[in-house]
Amino acid sequence: MTFSRRYFLRGSARMLSAAPLLGAAMPLLGDSPPPAGIDYSLLTEPYVGQKVEESDIKEQDVGGLTLFSGAGCNVVTLSGPEGALLVDGGLAVNSALLLKAVHRRLDTRRISTLVNTHWHPDHTGLNEAAGKDGSAIISHEVTRLYAGRLARSPLFDGTIGPLPEAARPNKPIYTEDKLDFAGEEVRYGHLPSAHTAGDLYVYFPKRNVVAAGGPVTSDRWPVIDYMNGGFMHGFVRSYEILAGIVKPDTLVVPASGPVITGADLVKMKALYDELFKQFFVLFNKGLGPRDVVDFNAGKEFMGVGPVVADRPLGGNPLVQQLGDPNQFLEFGFRSVQLATLPF
Repeated sequence: MTFSRRYFLRGSARMLSAAPLLGAAMPLLGDSPPPAGIDYSLLTEPYVGQKVEESDIKEQDVGGLTLFSGAGCNVVTLSGPEGALLVDGGLAVNSALLLKAVHRRLDTRRISTLVNTHWHPDHTGLNEAAGKDGSAIISHEVTRLYAGRLARSPLFDGTIGPLPEAARPNKPIYTEDKLDFAGEEVRYGHLPSAHTAGDLYVYFPKRNVVAAGGPVTSDRWPVIDYMNGGFMHGFVRSYEILAGIVKPDTLVVPASGPVITGADLVKMKALYDELFKQFFVLFNKGLGPRDVVDFNAGKEFMGVGPVVADRPLGGNPLVQQLGDPNQFLEFGFRSVQLATLPF
């Protein structure tokens, strides 16, 4: 089933007109407080992240590409005659160690091309090094704009950016594009309003490898940056796009966690589709973000009658793999509220 903003608005109008009929135990849309803990508007110190040791950075062959992990995110690399192609760059605090490991493994001296799959600081840590190398820095236009401004995100306990001008993307795209690198085609395209408003995937057809960017993680739940253009509808759409690219045996490199297959990604897509349908039902019943967390934990809600919706997390093996889903549920539902009825 295809969902749209219009579909949400039609349902939300019906929900609001019925609000006086809802019982006292049924919270109305917007009653839930903001996320507990941090007032993000008051953050003034830059986000740094966790500094690691050289031994923490691991290397792995993935379809003939080299994957580096441990520096902040998964970094996919390919050697070329003019230097290295990198997809993402980990945290800046770990950039020297990561760059040393990359050049040692690939036998390169500079970054030729860097792709930012989005603008979060755990993915743009090599941008300054790339700028000094005079590299091509590819991103979506939204990521380029964020790189030049001070930003805040509910995913980070500090401010983000701006990057120095030379470290900002210099080859932005809006939809999709491709390049020839070391004699092979590399394709990349936009995943609209998914993890952020400026996500990219990168596809290596010759290798049957996809670097999926921020919307895909395999060691924890991905989190939607609802304050910066991420939206559950776009998140689900990103999985539709990726599912249309991969084959069952395609190697999919997530933003964090072990490499998965195209078949694994399709299973994730099915779960997120079901959760999105559930969000739509609960949204139109007047539940708030914390209520959605409680509902998926088994709590029952009453309005005029019982709130009835599927609970796809029950018994799903991905819950054991990805851990506590509460932040994903809360932030995903908040994105639905903000994108549908901004207030």
